[in-house]
Amino acid sequence: MTYLEQQVFTQVRAIIGNEEQVIGRRGILVPLKKALINEADIRVIIDTVSTDPALAAHLLWRSNTAQAAGTMNTKNRSIKDALIRLGQVNIYRYAFSFYLKERLDALDEPYKKLVQGYWKLTEAIAVDALEFLREELEQGTAPNVDADEVQTLALFSVFGQIITLTAFAFLNADSEKAISIGVIKSIIEHQQQTLSIEAFEALGLDEELRNEFMVAHNLRQTHNPDSPGLLLRRVLSAKGLLINPMHI
Repeated sequence: MTYLEQQVFTQVRAIIGNEEQVIGRRGILVPLKKALINEADIRVIIDTVSTDPALAAHLLWRSNTAQAAGTMNTKNRSIKDALIRLGQVNIYRYAFSFYLKERLDALDEPYKKLVQGYWKLTEAIAVDALEFLREELEQGTAPNVDADEVQTLALFSVFGQIITLTAFAFLNADSEKAISIGVIKSIIEHQQQTLSIEAFEALGLDEELRNEFMVAHNLRQTHNPDSPGLLLRRVLSAKGLLINPMHI
């Protein structure tokens, strides 16, 4: 790295470590996380989610999207049905991604456009991953994996780039002289793995998500044939998005 890139890299990593700065005050995420960690009664979780109707609608939509790729054809008709089926890990992952998207939409240009481009890519990966799972199920070759785990993992497949660009936007906003976008693009290209793993840890996401992310990007191997990361790895490989490309 050049001297400037090293400086920016250090500063961006410091910002990534500031959870509130990167993701914002996060609305109901904090009480929701506490309720989930404490294994609160489902009624408490339902009441917490329902304080934000937009989040409740989003969780119901995500749940039904994933369910359509699985073996069950009955849709969840209420947020209660969705939350009971999802389980605490998927509830939090979906909620985190929802509020992260809100944060990204509030960024200034040109960062907003750049990050939204990554978000569209994330959504496309999620769609392709669920479609791939559906095809595997129809052929009888699918792993024993939960469709929501596949979708939530896919939604974090380019997490490092998104968080790094967000941190860079805040860094530039506080700088007297703007730093070229080319600098952060070069850092992302060469430090994607480090920045991704640090973002998972700094923002309090579950260890299983981080581990499956590494499996998905061919950074870690697994003997678990039902790993959602293995399924997503095939999707990311087809798109040329693996951090550690497979050599055949």
